[in-house]
Amino acid sequence: MFFKQIESKVSSLAYLFGCGSEGLAVAVDVVAGDELQFLREASNRKVRITHVIDTHVHADHISGGRVLADLAGARYCLHERARTCYPYFALKDDQEITIGNVVVRMLHTPGHTDESMCLLVSDRRRGPDPWFVLTGDTLLVGAVGRPDLAGREREMAGQLFDSLQDKLLLLPNTLEIYPGHQAGSVCGAGLSGKPSSTLGFERRFNPGLQFDDRTAFIDYLTRDIPPRPAEMERIIAANTAA
Repeated sequence: MFFKQIESKVSSLAYLFGCGSEGLAVAVDVVAGDELQFLREASNRKVRITHVIDTHVHADHISGGRVLADLAGARYCLHERARTCYPYFALKDDQEITIGNVVVRMLHTPGHTDESMCLLVSDRRRGPDPWFVLTGDTLLVGAVGRPDLAGREREMAGQLFDSLQDKLLLLPNTLEIYPGHQAGSVCGAGLSGKPSSTLGFERRFNPGLQFDDRTAFIDYLTRDIPPRPAEMERIIAANTAA
């Protein structure tokens, strides 16, 4: 298995990974303008991108997912709850995509947005246990995703608590996590500049994971919400328009 984290100019983190022996790859959370970089990386590794996945409809940057999928002849994928004006390959909770020896399992984790999901990745040559999880804007290093972008912050904060408790925090402490953003992004408050972590480290030190009580978590997460991303409405419109 190969794995590449790609940092973008908007404090976003995107990913290219897959099965080198079978020559297949997945791209995740591609930012507009970075599409050729992904194609060059794939060409250098002699792999073909078969799936391009956005973990959610982004509000802080325009996605390059659809453009890359067209250029690569790949499927463009979102969770089935995403509302767009264009067709996409709809992914469901617990669905698996097999890319050679690599298995990607979808975890629907609403809270940041209705359609947010995390990608749990295993390498069958390494063993049956998951190796890492791409957490999008659900769980960040040092923070959790903001819940207000849909305008229902307390409701979404409650969904985020459930997603963390019922999905991510049931996974092993040793699991590596790779988020969709790092420090400098407006998609969470208090983000670390470190681009990866482990679930055990976040469980111990992440302020957003110190709550067993749902109401206390909601109060914490909605108390001091940062300003919304600049031009959020325009960006969401661009990411959902045909």
